[in-house]
Amino acid sequence: MERIYYSGDQLLTGGEIAHALVEYAAALAHRNASDSVEIPVRQEDGSIGRAQLLIGPASQLASETETSRFPEVTDDELVAWLRAATARLGIGHVTPDRDADLEADDFELTRMMDDEGQ
Repeated sequence: MERIYYSGDQLLTGGEIAHALVEYAAALAHRNASDSVEIPVRQEDGSIGRAQLLIGPASQLASETETSRFPEVTDDELVAWLRAATARLGIGHVTPDRDADLEADDFELTRMMDDEGQ
């Protein structure tokens, strides 16, 4: 699990979700863009809730690993979407083992943009 610190608040979500979210926020900030993203979060009572975050250049977003007595929060579709959105922006460190659902062209575009210094 990862605890996300965002706008003076704290949210508990899955590690893959948090990492993909931070990477996407960094890519958006680099492009001076923003987006609203809804993620699943673990509530204090163990139930799953939803949180909507506005991320972009002014976002101060951080996450840290945390142990929890509750199961890991997962959302494979959301993680794939966040990684694909990050790759489309041409920023970040996309790795094939973490981004198996992306098309080969997405990796090529990201590599070409990185090579050109964009």
